[in-house]
This record gives sequence, C-alpha cells and structure tokens, in this order.
Amino acid sequence: MIDDTETWESPLDEILEGDFLARHSADVEDAVRKAAAAEILPRFRRLADHEVDQKSGPHDLVTDADRLAERQLTEVLGALLPGSLVVGEEAVHANPATYDALQSDAPVWIIDPVDGTRQFVHGDEGFCTLVALARRGTVLASWTYAPVRDQFATAVRGQGAHLDGERLFAGPPAPGRDLVVATSHPDYTTDEQKRSLRALWTDGIAPRPCGSAGLEYLAVARGELDAVAFGWEAAWDHAAGLLLVQEAGGADLTLTGEPFRITGGNALPFTAARDAATARRVAELLRTAV
Repeated sequence: MIDDTETWESPLDEILEGDFLARHSADVEDAVRKAAAAEILPRFRRLADHEVDQKSGPHDLVTDADRLAERQLTEVLGALLPGSLVVGEEAVHANPATYDALQSDAPVWIIDPVDGTRQFVHGDEGFCTLVALARRGTVLASWTYAPVRDQFATAVRGQGAHLDGERLFAGPPAPGRDLVVATSHPDYTTDEQKRSLRALWTDGIAPRPCGSAGLEYLAVARGELDAVAFGWEAAWDHAAGLLLVQEAGGADLTLTGEPFRITGGNALPFTAARDAATARRVAELLRTAV
C-alpha cells in the first residue's frame, strides 16, 4: 500500500502551482481517447453475449469494455502522476475498500470507463468516459469524452470549462418557461428516492429520467438542460460533471444547502443547475418531500 502521507507532504496549492495540470492535461486527454479507441469503440454495437455481465441486477450492467478501458486508464494515469491513487467504478465493485482512497491525502484519479453502460450495451451513442483528478475531496480537473459523438469536455478548477476548445457558459434559464430537470432514472432509484424526487412533478418544472450522468452534466454546462437531481453518491458518476457545471457558472446543492461532497455523507437527493438561483429553486422543492 502506498504511504501517501510521506509521498504527498505538500499542500494542495503546491500541486496546482507545480504546473502538473498545465503540463499534463493534454496527456490525460490523450489517455482517455486511446482507451476509448482501444477498448470501447471496437465493441460498440459488436458486443458478444459473453462480454456483458450483471452486477447488482438486470439494470446494472458491466462489459469487457468497462473493465479493460478502466484497467488501461488506471495504468497510464498512475504512471503519469506517481504516487496517485485510483478510484474506478469496476475496481470498487470488485473491492469496495478501494473507495476509501477518496479520504486519502494523495491525489486520486476517479474513473468511470463507460458512463451509461446500459446505453452502450443497447447500441445507443449516449455514453461517455469520465475522468477526474481530486485531492482531499476537492476536484481539481475533469475530462468528459463522448467517443461516438467525438465530443471532449474539460474543466480545471478556477480556469473554466471547455468543450472541444470552446469556453462553456451555462447562463440562466430563459424566463417564463418550465425548468427541464433530468432526474435519477426510475430503474436505479429506491422507493424512498422516488418519493423525494416526486416533488419535482409540479408547476414550472418539466422532469425527465436521466441518461448518462456525465452527458447530463455536460448538457447543464452547455445551457441545454436546466438542472439535474440525483439520489446517489458514487463519485465516478458526479466528480467530472460537477466541476464542468461549476466552471461553466453553475451551482450544486444538497438538501442541507451545502455543495455536494465527493467523499460522501451528503443529504440526498442533490441538484446541480446552470445557475445558483435554479439550484436553490430545485433544492427547495426537493426539501418539501423530506
């Protein structure tokens, strides 16, 4: 096990001032593209039955593309930042203790190799690969890649969000129309979560089930979607997208009025929205169901 206390004595600012992201953000993007090209795209609409398995149930799928892309990213990103740790969706499924790395003092790569596995399995292009770099619960940078659409979004804390090189500004919703809010899909929510989210079925709100969480966050950052409301905490689903939304001018709130913490312990459901006023409105509605 890595002695991260000894390896990472410097404060958070030193990692940023050390120019790691300035020097290596493009290398991370290259690693994500290569993993998708090697392990994901060749299997898109070509999956054999033996390449698809269930995890917790029929709606919770994993494929060889998920496993192999995560393995490749883990190796490349770990070598890019020696001493860093990795929290990957499939590694955590195999060994839940791996998730504890988020509490570590070391930098942590958070990886969702195929966000929207169900869409991927069904031949729908609405999936993406998500990578975020965090330390001490703070997301420093994120990379979101929709390989079939060839869209690549990046965000660096304090330096903005970009899609294919163009700066993203979410902006406020147009006045006088219903707010479109993507919510946790019914197939993935408990009865209690469904009751909480039901508060959004009201005048002025147009809720719909979400697809890939990463792509829904990107839609918020682009100002194409007003908000999301989710009832689960898995860091690989949220870390990359939350930074995109924040750096595009948006905001996120839990039921206690605090920003979402990737380390967990949040009051759920939570929302991320294209501006602070929309986040407050959605959070207030969610609180009425508690």
